[in-house]
Amino acid sequence: MKPKIIQNVASQLTNINCWSPDSQFLFYDIRSGKEASVFDGNRIEKLCLESGKTETLYESKNEACCGVVTCSPVENKIIFIHSPEYPDAYWSYSFQHRYGMILAPNGQTEILDACNIVPPLMSGALRGGSHVHVFSGDGQWVSFTYNDHLLHLLDKKENAPPHDFDQRNIGVAVPLCPVHVNRNHSRNHDGSYFSVLVSQTVNHPQPDSNEIQKAYEEGWVGVNGYTKPDGSQQKKAIAFLGDVIVNKNQVVTEIFLIDLPDRVEDFSVTGDSPLEGTPTRRPAPPRGITQRRLTYTTNQRFPGVQGVRHWVRSSPDGSKIAFLMRDEAGIVQIWTISPNGGSPRQWTHGVHDIRSAFTWSPDGKNIAHVMDNSVCISTETETVRLTPKINETNETDLPLPHAVVFSPDGSKIAFLQHQHQTNHIAIVEIK
Repeated sequence: MKPKIIQNVASQLTNINCWSPDSQFLFYDIRSGKEASVFDGNRIEKLCLESGKTETLYESKNEACCGVVTCSPVENKIIFIHSPEYPDAYWSYSFQHRYGMILAPNGQTEILDACNIVPPLMSGALRGGSHVHVFSGDGQWVSFTYNDHLLHLLDKKENAPPHDFDQRNIGVAVPLCPVHVNRNHSRNHDGSYFSVLVSQTVNHPQPDSNEIQKAYEEGWVGVNGYTKPDGSQQKKAIAFLGDVIVNKNQVVTEIFLIDLPDRVEDFSVTGDSPLEGTPTRRPAPPRGITQRRLTYTTNQRFPGVQGVRHWVRSSPDGSKIAFLMRDEAGIVQIWTISPNGGSPRQWTHGVHDIRSAFTWSPDGKNIAHVMDNSVCISTETETVRLTPKINETNETDLPLPHAVVFSPDGSKIAFLQHQHQTNHIAIVEIK
């Protein structure tokens, strides 16, 4: 089936929640190049599939950029990364210098995460940059990855005091209360949500332990969480990639899970260390949050998560968490594991590597991905090619690995094709 190019402007889709809940609109940002790592756009746009018309929803100003837009699964509320306005040599776009911007259906904007980089530090505010903001299944909470400005400065400083390293971590923003910070630094700003870190990393993980040095590429588990072995429901949880150390210095990436409290009020309760951290310690998770390891693959022939950059993705019912790993023949396949643990199950069985991020169909029966230069859907027993195979020596029309996203009604898949040195949005319908 030949896909339909629906947007010829150089565009970038996010790898999840790029559709409106009614499957009628696509949200995307504008960038100059092929690579998703290039962050130089200044517009967030919406495309109507029925009319083909586009609408600029947001345009950044004062030399700021914006991008990586996702939509709430329950309303046309979007959120995206925003870089600093009036950037200078000290404060310009970086992992540590970015934040989430929410755009409501009525056109009103608000900053998601407060920033407070000069003591006194404040709980609910971050001291660095947030990235890839994704609403939970009920549209109430937001997950993101995080890097810390204060610790990054210490990492670069000669003769710095003992301190936590700036390691990527997972955060959650909840609508507990707006966070208002002091103005003792020009880069401090307020946020409309209460933001905390929920993952735990350590500077030097003990080899062959469950300690990690990086937490990243997260995904919400289920639309409404998952069912525990005792039959109770864990309402909110996040799965993510965590880097463990084996044989003293080998890094292996495994799947981890964080169980979150049910109530937003619990996010303000301090655990073992201050929520806001200290000038030398990273922010700490609230009390009651648990982090555990799901996969133990270090003794396999090809240990750990493998393949192209991707985010773990849960089936809608929360029973399966999908990720990429090599099989015994060395081919990158989709695998799944239960949030309750156990052995990973192989989902795909192809002779070609899975070469993209991926998403589940709304009914949880199929996973959409790129394989053998085609957009495909796979059940646990069968893979179906939806688009023609493209000759890799000619990059025109090649499906890109950044995003292959099912529409909420399950009838279409949006993805990116490379044409004329830029990325274009394409869709393929599922018959």
